[in-house]
Amino acid sequence: MDKQIGFIGCGKMAQAMIQGIITSEVATPQQIIVSARTEETLQSVKKAYEVGTSLKNIEVAAHADYLFLAVKPDLYAEVINEVKEVVKEEAIIITIAAGITLDFIEKQIEKPIKTVRSMPNTPSLVGEGMSALCVNSYVTTEDLTDIVQLFEGFGKTEVIEERLMDAIPAVSGSSPAYAYLFIEALADGAVMQGIPRKQAYKLASQALLGAAKMVLETEKHPGELKDDVCTPGGSTIQAISTLEEQGFRAAIIAAMESCTKKSKELSQE
Repeated sequence: MDKQIGFIGCGKMAQAMIQGIITSEVATPQQIIVSARTEETLQSVKKAYEVGTSLKNIEVAAHADYLFLAVKPDLYAEVINEVKEVVKEEAIIITIAAGITLDFIEKQIEKPIKTVRSMPNTPSLVGEGMSALCVNSYVTTEDLTDIVQLFEGFGKTEVIEERLMDAIPAVSGSSPAYAYLFIEALADGAVMQGIPRKQAYKLASQALLGAAKMVLETEKHPGELKDDVCTPGGSTIQAISTLEEQGFRAAIIAAMESCTKKSKELSQE
């Protein structure tokens, strides 16, 4: 890829994406420039990834063919107003914040602009991200192919309709946090049985990694894979029964509903 990539904002999500892009060799550090509010952050990013840095958002915007807006949702209007006059005519603006719509970007920038609304997640740092994308009418088929290639440098990608984007944080954007909570709970349970903490985390984490890989690579229904583990009268089906009694599925679905509700509220603010 011969495009120049800019990140306005360089928090954890942006750094995860940068790490993935560089590690996968989709782009080189020399093709990437980032901005942040503090010199301390920029020095840290420069040391970690050897990318270009600037305290000026305008410099990043003027440089980028792909411009990632990696700031909090409430800062989008301010940042766009700051940089809209210097954004390249053929640049593609890519959002990564919940609730920021394609229409919002077009109205703020006040001119036709190629725009991608995305929702990546932090496992992008280790090349196992999951990103959902939707695009506006100015993005061509060729553009979309290149954008998907960029995102698949740090994981897997699905292109969806924008009307579904508010549901994405619940199922993939935020769900790594649910998984970490589950891993922590599994490890706590293992420690209760006498397994050392470090080994407990490794056992739990690898089990979840393997289970997810089984779903993706076999393409079997998760219920079928669950049944394969549950020997009649055995310990696993007893554990499944207890999880059902304690409302395991209901708690997850309720959490996802609350996450989606918040995402929709952000899009209306």
